[in-house]
Amino acid sequence: MPARYRSLDSTEYKIKRIPEVRRNYTEAVQVSRTILLRNSYITNRTGDRKMNKMKYVFYATLALALMAIPALAQAGGVAPGDNAFTVSAAKAIGGGVGFGLAAGLAGIGQGLVGSRAAEGAARNPGAAGTVQTLMIIALALIESLVLFALLIVFVKL
Repeated sequence: MPARYRSLDSTEYKIKRIPEVRRNYTEAVQVSRTILLRNSYITNRTGDRKMNKMKYVFYATLALALMAIPALAQAGGVAPGDNAFTVSAAKAIGGGVGFGLAAGLAGIGQGLVGSRAAEGAARNPGAAGTVQTLMIIALALIESLVLFALLIVFVKL
């Protein structure tokens, strides 16, 4: 053990005339160094565990993707036991859920654009006109994505 980590016994403290308070502080520093060394080891092990979990997630996703390939190879995209009503119902439900997600997330995006634009105009009133122009362009682009999603829903139904 290196000399700097070696703890002094009580006789050495008395010989060197180190007060009791400093003796306790030195021991506390040594204990905290030991704890830090242990925590760094534990942190490394935790990082390794996270990496192993990421590998498992990657391989599970890869396996699911490879299993989906035969399902897509069926003739006409319709399973043999399904009838036209079931397929059209599933299309309608999928289109509604997909469009609902697109519209909801676009609403969140538009809210964020509006709040950031108002914040920018409040911080720099001289640039309010430029900020407003950029905000309107961003809102139009977000809204166009929602309209494309609506178009896709109606074309696929």
